[in-house]
Amino acid sequence: MSAYYIFQENLHDPAKFDAYRKVIMSTLAPFEGRIVTRSGEFTVVEGEWPFDRTVILEFPSRTAALAWYNSPAYQVILPLRRQSMMCNAVLIDGVE
Repeated sequence: MSAYYIFQENLHDPAKFDAYRKVIMSTLAPFEGRIVTRSGEFTVVEGEWPFDRTVILEFPSRTAALAWYNSPAYQVILPLRRQSMMCNAVLIDGVE
């Protein structure tokens, strides 16, 4: 069953984020991760959405998703994301 990370982000340091962005794709590939959407135009249809950006990553399984997040390659660049933005993140299972 697929698993998805949903990141809600407010960017405040574009320079640090650019350093993160240059490496993120290479960390996803070994775990068959892919970006489903990022920073596209959105319309709030209910409630409030106090975030500038939304990113959804898809992995073939929860195991692969957790392995990516905990991988040494991602852990090296994770501080860049954390320093460049305020972020909420959640991992959620897909539907069979």
